[in-house]
Amino acid sequence: MPLHVSVLGGPRDDNALLVRALGGQSARRLLFDCGEGVLRGVARADVQDIDHLFFSHLHMDHVAGFDGFFRVNAARPRTVDVWGPAQTATLLHHRLRGVMWNLHAGLPGTWDVHDIHEDHVSGARFRLAEAFAARHELPRVEREDAVILRDDALSVEAYLLDHRTPSAAYVVRKTPRVNLDTDRLRELGLTPGPWVSRLKAGEEGTLEAQGRTFHLADLRGELLRTTPGESVAYLTDFLLDEEAHARLTSVLRGVDTVVCESQYRAHDHALAIANHHMTSVQAARLARDADVGRLVLFHVSERYDAADLPGLLAEARAVFPRVEFPPHWT
Repeated sequence: MPLHVSVLGGPRDDNALLVRALGGQSARRLLFDCGEGVLRGVARADVQDIDHLFFSHLHMDHVAGFDGFFRVNAARPRTVDVWGPAQTATLLHHRLRGVMWNLHAGLPGTWDVHDIHEDHVSGARFRLAEAFAARHELPRVEREDAVILRDDALSVEAYLLDHRTPSAAYVVRKTPRVNLDTDRLRELGLTPGPWVSRLKAGEEGTLEAQGRTFHLADLRGELLRTTPGESVAYLTDFLLDEEAHARLTSVLRGVDTVVCESQYRAHDHALAIANHHMTSVQAARLARDADVGRLVLFHVSERYDAADLPGLLAEARAVFPRVEFPPHWT
């Protein structure tokens, strides 16, 4: 199930990130932020298939496209999960209520909105059948680590950073793949069977084959090979000071793709600090120091026109060569 990463929106526009984890009979679709117009190029069916919407924070340029998402998912039979920093549930409740609901009785549509705190996740459930009027508190879940969501396909980590309001950076990691070493299997004279499922499940016990007794614990080391899953990080709208740089360098170590804002060019570093944003060079240094696979720059300030983009990219590449813009920007 590879990860497909698509930046939505053009240069100097509102942006978002759509991550598709597709393969076999299962699929996950994750949307990060929802700025104005970002869903115009996404098919309605694909918008309805989005499993989770993650907000970095709820400034206008990150939520202005929410009504489009809301419109096609309001009555979705499957629960809609929305995530963001503290107060996300309160702010989204206003948006859910900001529509005249008088044909809602008996309709499906459940929205679970999760507030991410440093040490826990809380939130609330809202139902279309109630015209989204009632707020039903979700159970508080203590955070033992950075992971806020985990299933059999992937995990999502959240890190709260400073944008004069908490802004969440996210890392998506595919679940590592555990494969059978077929060459070693033949060397041992074994053939696949139901015992392989027991082996992968971590069961103890023995296997009788070829007139021999094999211990499953020993076979695990002999036969199972673990391949790390792909990973992508979404970073936008926060102050990348020395403390944040050091923290994220550790978090991002070895991540395959980092999608990171580049609000400012290097010569506007003072503006980046003043407005709690990043420059292209700052993003590139972070990618270099974390040794990531590639860096995709997006969310560029409107102060720059098309003629500025090659220079912005070049100054980042001077620090970290594996940097690019989204393909549709060029």
